[in-house]
Amino acid sequence: MPNQPHKRPIRILVAKVGLDGHDRGAKVIATSLRDAGMEVIYTGLRQTPQMVVDTALQEDVDAIGVSILSGAHMTVFPKIIKLMQEKKMNDVLLTGGGIIPASDRVVLEELGVGTLFPPGTPSTEIVEYIKQWVSLNRSF
Repeated sequence: MPNQPHKRPIRILVAKVGLDGHDRGAKVIATSLRDAGMEVIYTGLRQTPQMVVDTALQEDVDAIGVSILSGAHMTVFPKIIKLMQEKKMNDVLLTGGGIIPASDRVVLEELGVGTLFPPGTPSTEIVEYIKQWVSLNRSF
């Protein structure tokens, strides 16, 4: 019998960047992702973009999910995507959610950020998006 490649669970880093201290939503999403069979690394509060990218590299994640409610999304996401590009993390998904106006979501997605989810999005939709993206863009 030929060796089959080992398929590991999807690994996702869930992060809160900046001074935003509201982490309930991030914890709910992290639990939903874990319950869907993903391996979740939760960074906790007050991370910098550099800390998020460094942790993502160290943990060999398939995706980074950033929860942001502070209004700093037009600063945070471009910094993270730039650092990811510098580190050649082209096959790692950067996604997230929070209070992000639809017009800003479009601009960020044009920069290379994945789908950004507003409050109230069913966790099943987020899980399916991540699973589909990873299956199309990552090799195990």
